[in-house]
Amino acid sequence: MKYIGNSTFEDSTAARTQVFKELEKAILSGELAPGDSLVEMKLAAQMGVSRTPVREALLQLELERLVKHIPNRGAVVVGISEKDIEDIYTLRMRIEGLAARWAAEKITDEEIEDLRSIVELQEFYLQKGDAIQTWHLDSRFHEIVNTACRSGPLRHTLSSFHNYIQSARRISLEIPDRAAFSVSEHRKILEAISKRDMDLSEQAMITHISNARDKFLSSVRTQMNKSE
Repeated sequence: MKYIGNSTFEDSTAARTQVFKELEKAILSGELAPGDSLVEMKLAAQMGVSRTPVREALLQLELERLVKHIPNRGAVVVGISEKDIEDIYTLRMRIEGLAARWAAEKITDEEIEDLRSIVELQEFYLQKGDAIQTWHLDSRFHEIVNTACRSGPLRHTLSSFHNYIQSARRISLEIPDRAAFSVSEHRKILEAISKRDMDLSEQAMITHISNARDKFLSSVRTQMNKSE
C-alpha cells in the first residue's frame, strides 16, 4: 500500500478516498487476505495519515461488505472469494454484452466518434506507458457503451457492484501486457458497434470481459500463493 500522507490534507475527504481505494485494491487483489486484521494506528502510520481518514475508510469498506468489525478484535478483512469474482465477471459478460448489443442499434454518430477518440487516446498513452490514463479511458469507454444502450435498468444493475468493477479494471490493466490486449479489444468492440453489428458487438464485449477475468483471477491466485 502507498504512503499517501500530507500534513495539509491528511484529514480531508481526499485522504479518506485515497485510503479507501488503497485498502479496497489490496483486498480485491488478495494482498490483504480474509481474516487479516486492520489496525487503525498501524494503517495510519503506514500511509502517513491520521487515524480519522483510516477509520472513515474502514467504515466505508464495511458498507461494501469487504470488512467487518469483530468485538475485541476490531476491523477484519472479509474480502471476496474466487467464486465471487467469477460471479461478478459472469454478470458483467451477460449485462455488458447485452449493453454492447443494444448500443450497436441505438448509439449516435457522436457517441461512436467519442469511442473512437478514446481508443486512439488509449493507443497513444499505451505507447507512453501511462497506465493511469489508460485506466481512466478504459472506464470512460465502458461508460459510453453502457449509456448508448439506452437502458436505465441495465445501468442500475451495473451500478450495484460499481466499485468491484472499477477496482478489477484498474488491477487488471496493471498486469503486464493486459493493457495492450485490452486496448486492442476495445478497437474490435468499436469496429463492431460502428458497423451496427449487434451479434458481433455483443460477442466482442463478452470476449473482452472474459479475457479480463482470466487475467485478473490469475493475478489474484499468484498474489495468494505469495502470501502463503
